[in-house]
Amino acid sequence: MQNNVWFRQLVWIDYRLALLFLVTIPLIILAWAYVQKVEGIQRLLMIYWRVSSLLAITVYLMIAQYQVSFISGLIGLILVPISLWFWVDLNDEIEYLPSTPLKITFTSWRWAVTLYCLLGSIAFIPFLGCAFSSNAIKTPECLVWFEAPLLYKDYFHHNSKHAFLGFLGIVGLIIYVLYLSYFVLVKLGKQGRSATQQ
Repeated sequence: MQNNVWFRQLVWIDYRLALLFLVTIPLIILAWAYVQKVEGIQRLLMIYWRVSSLLAITVYLMIAQYQVSFISGLIGLILVPISLWFWVDLNDEIEYLPSTPLKITFTSWRWAVTLYCLLGSIAFIPFLGCAFSSNAIKTPECLVWFEAPLLYKDYFHHNSKHAFLGFLGIVGLIIYVLYLSYFVLVKLGKQGRSATQQ
């Protein structure tokens, strides 16, 4: 444990906030939207889960202490709010929904996640050096980011090797990059900012 890092508690707070804002709350809202049959929120949250999967991939990359995890983590924080606001048709559909507790909760969460990701991206930029230097990755300032993913491994993948989980992360990253490239280069030109247009 890197107890000598002054911002260690802040890193752990960041992981706890990510678990709350990026996993727990959107799962609850998605289940709520399915129960209430609010399709606009359902569709937007399904897009959100596909995009935010990069952050889950990052956790597996960090378990193996791969340097690329610092890049994927930052890109994930940038892509999440984009995915929540990019779609004009879904934005309009949600805006014209009746003012129900679900809509208010979803709107509050969307703004909170946008602010969290914006501040998180800014705070994470100084650690990009961990991605580009084999010496930097061994410093306490970089190693502290691996603590929470390693704790996650102990809970959910106790008998798995770090290298195997890192391999899963790399495979996930390759699939993610291929799908994102296909979307940007092919689908985006056809459907524009419409999530429902085929």
